[in-house]
Amino acid sequence: MNARHDNLHSRLVAWLKVLLPLAALAILSTLFLVARTIDPSDAIPYADVDVEDRVREPRMTAPTWAGTTSDGAALTVEADEARPGQAEGEEGRAVSVRARLETPDGASAGMVAGTGALDGEARLLRFGGGVEFDTSTGYRITTDALTAALDETDVRSDSALAATGPLGQIAAGSMRLNESAEAPGTYVLTFGNRVKLVYDPQR
Repeated sequence: MNARHDNLHSRLVAWLKVLLPLAALAILSTLFLVARTIDPSDAIPYADVDVEDRVREPRMTAPTWAGTTSDGAALTVEADEARPGQAEGEEGRAVSVRARLETPDGASAGMVAGTGALDGEARLLRFGGGVEFDTSTGYRITTDALTAALDETDVRSDSALAATGPLGQIAAGSMRLNESAEAPGTYVLTFGNRVKLVYDPQR
């Protein structure tokens, strides 16, 4: 009786050695069959960047700069892209530049330009490519180029400009926004070089 039991046990073990691996293979096959098909388009997207170009011409995307002038005005500058100067003394350049100046007396001015350049030695920002200059006092000025000092409130343009303001339309060859020498703490916007004012009584 014991011999028959041992023989049955041996045969059962032998069959299990064959059946269990087959069952495992069947389960694995089922998992692979029902698994979701991989879509290459679901892969993590990588930016289409020319690495060699980045190394050759380093640049910053969406840079922001903020500072305070000696008279207490806050100046912030943003751009879509900026590139540092590649040689000693070369100006850093930026595209799609936006700047905002807030003076201590509560007034503000905004600048939007196609291009910008930083003159570190002169402590100047040079705006070009067409500039729009707006003030909280109601002036809107368009000109080809203007400069803004980094260490004091001094924004000026020596290019022909067109402006609209509380009194009407203005055409001039230059403009300047700076702190008044006669009344420190107050800021004045002046136009110069053959100024023409077309008065608009509706304003």
